[in-house]
Amino acid sequence: MARLDVVEAQRDTWQQPYDVIRALDLRPGNVVVDLGSGSGYFTLKLSSSVGDAGRVVAEDIRRLSLVFLRLRTVQRRERNVTVLHGEANDPHLPARVNAVLIANTYHEFTDSQSILAQVRQSLAPAGKLVVVDRWPNSANVGITETGEHEISPDRVENELLQADFEIVVRQDHFIEKDPENEAWWLIVARRP
Repeated sequence: MARLDVVEAQRDTWQQPYDVIRALDLRPGNVVVDLGSGSGYFTLKLSSSVGDAGRVVAEDIRRLSLVFLRLRTVQRRERNVTVLHGEANDPHLPARVNAVLIANTYHEFTDSQSILAQVRQSLAPAGKLVVVDRWPNSANVGITETGEHEISPDRVENELLQADFEIVVRQDHFIEKDPENEAWWLIVARRP
């Protein structure tokens, strides 16, 4: 786990995690979902944002990542984190959450409209959805439908609008360069 701490400290220098969390507009006592949580980079940061009275639901489809995250929450005594195993087309989200974060995961969705419908149903009225992902690199187009581990904010914005979300903020140049010289965008949407 010490190696992961070093990797996450390096990620803190470019990922702008506190700007991402600020976009969620969380308050103590809120419930927030980290959809596609992996080993918990954002989950553990979100925990302090909602406080002891709040809850972070860390969802992923990869069991090994979730086992690792459970160990990390125990080690750090994070008692407000719930680890949830979802499925590719059904994240099994709880009802009436205040915010959902999809960071570096949207490009993996095989059925984004189904996922967005479930996210919308899970969110309380005026609940926030923050999506952060990489811009397509023209060198990767053709490797997969949208490139490799990336997606355009135009496509995501269109899909959000089709799923009846309101776009609150769109930052096309959220991160100019990560360590692989890739750019990232951020979209904040709201359930009306």
